[in-house]
Amino acid sequence: MRRPTIADIAQRAGVTKAAVSFALNGQPGVSAATRERILAIAHEVGFQPNSAARALTAGKAEAFGLIIDRPARTLGIEPYFMQLVSGIQAELAQQRVTLLFTMAEDQDAEIEMYRQWWAQRRVDGVFVVDLQVNDRRIGVLEQLHMPAVVIGTPLGAGSLPAVWQDDRAAVTQVVSHLAGLGHQRIARIGGFSRYWHSTLRSEALAQVAAEAGLDAVSIEADYTAEHGAQATRGLLGSAEPPTAILYDNDVMAAAGLGAAQRLGVSVPSGVSIVSWDDSALCELMHPALTALRRDIAGAGGQAAQMLRQMAAGGRPENYEEAPAVLEIRDSSGVAGVPQIAAPRRSRLTA
Repeated sequence: MRRPTIADIAQRAGVTKAAVSFALNGQPGVSAATRERILAIAHEVGFQPNSAARALTAGKAEAFGLIIDRPARTLGIEPYFMQLVSGIQAELAQQRVTLLFTMAEDQDAEIEMYRQWWAQRRVDGVFVVDLQVNDRRIGVLEQLHMPAVVIGTPLGAGSLPAVWQDDRAAVTQVVSHLAGLGHQRIARIGGFSRYWHSTLRSEALAQVAAEAGLDAVSIEADYTAEHGAQATRGLLGSAEPPTAILYDNDVMAAAGLGAAQRLGVSVPSGVSIVSWDDSALCELMHPALTALRRDIAGAGGQAAQMLRQMAAGGRPENYEEAPAVLEIRDSSGVAGVPQIAAPRRSRLTA
């Protein structure tokens, strides 16, 4: 079935196509009565404006873009991005603005997509996530004069506004909690050091632990359950295993809990576990995971508001998220001695 066009509405209303365009776009040039008749006919026939054509004529795409260059399998299981997208979408939906979401293989592909979107007027701006040290995307977006909001530290955002959290304050909460329980050796299983947030957390842990007289180490992982479990086994099997482990996301923390239990290390009496991000997953584990709770959806909504301001010609300031709250649950307790249980000998081989 053919979609109704401006010409169809013009014919039924007995006016020119220009008059229909004026009425649909809220522009002067038609009487109030004619405008109402045109709008009623458009509603009756189910007319929807062509977004590409509107972008060409009005200079607005009524859409914002989000590109993520992480593997699809990590996005499917990590609640952080789902919460972030839900916050962005909730804000944009109120303004009838579309979120154009896709994935890229790497940063080069992401940059090329930005160039295409801007040249084709497919979006009015973009959200930048997973900010990297010496991130090439920032310079490209500044050169294109493309509205963009960084969800990450202002330290690497250049002239672009950022929505950020105080990583040092969050680390201080965790270290203070664990030190109060008598922990002396703390490990962190984080993301890749090329990401600003991972670098800042590593630096913060080293500094805060040193100030408290504790030993601390950060190691890299890729945010997946497999890497979280593998890194946990390595730490607990070392000559001086940590008595507490902080994980950069809930997926790795849950996997680390399972790995410790399979090794026969009790949680929390053998090792305490803390997750950076809180989620329903943290509460469903046994024992439930101590976690840093923050309003991720709220941060997404704030970023959407800022990007709308930029697209309208405004210059929003950086926005610092509300401090994270440490939700203390059963996975963290008084420091013990991590001891891997000896494997049971089968009666058949005894």
